[in-house]
Amino acid sequence: MSTMVDASASFTFARPNRILGHKCSPNYSHFLKCSCSFERKPIRSDSSIEGTLAEIERSRVIACLRAQSGEEAMKAAQAALSGGISVLEITMTTPDVFEVLHGLVQQHPETILGVGTVLNVMDAKNAIEAGAKFLMSPATVKGILDYVQRSEVLYIPGAMTPTEVLNAYEDGARIVKVYPVSALGGVKYFSALKKSFSHIPLVASQGMTLDSMSMYVDQGAASVVLSDAIFDKEAMDRRAYDEIRRLARLAARHGI
Repeated sequence: MSTMVDASASFTFARPNRILGHKCSPNYSHFLKCSCSFERKPIRSDSSIEGTLAEIERSRVIACLRAQSGEEAMKAAQAALSGGISVLEITMTTPDVFEVLHGLVQQHPETILGVGTVLNVMDAKNAIEAGAKFLMSPATVKGILDYVQRSEVLYIPGAMTPTEVLNAYEDGARIVKVYPVSALGGVKYFSALKKSFSHIPLVASQGMTLDSMSMYVDQGAASVVLSDAIFDKEAMDRRAYDEIRRLARLAARHGI
């Protein structure tokens, strides 16, 4: 069960000097702006790939967070987690994504936290060192798929066509993201794809709403990616974290 945290509060990293090798103030805002160098030490996850995959399939919801700043990302993530979200990805487009992830992992070590829009091996490596339990891409990046074979981190590659889904699976993917599913035809397209690949766990991604997610689950989706449905653009702009918490609570209930 997630710990309730005041999303409007300021955040600090646990023991930043020892864990991150950072010699300045532990204040979160200062940490993000500081130009001094530090060495981020890898966080070893106790969760296996099987455990991560099991929670993704149990919860049915992967919350996808994009934010304009590291501080905004931290507060929005805290709001979603306190609302009951148990699987959360932060996209690579979010400033200071690895620092934010590292802080969240310290505060929520049992939560399934990952990084999305990962497009190369270097970013995959940095995400894993920051504590990511899973990585997600909009396409299948063969280099990442090969790299994670040596780790206990789940990689969810993206695929659009039947050929791409099958190739990703045969190359070693345990689960594949169908993207951009709404643009491809929505539930009908996903349903047709799933009939051919009943043995491959598929995640539906792009354009999901709280109302439509259950339709994808009914058609065999292992999970759905929810972005604006939880991190509503207007709520993010207004920093209305109570609203994000409310939407997260609804999403978590829909998933179960």
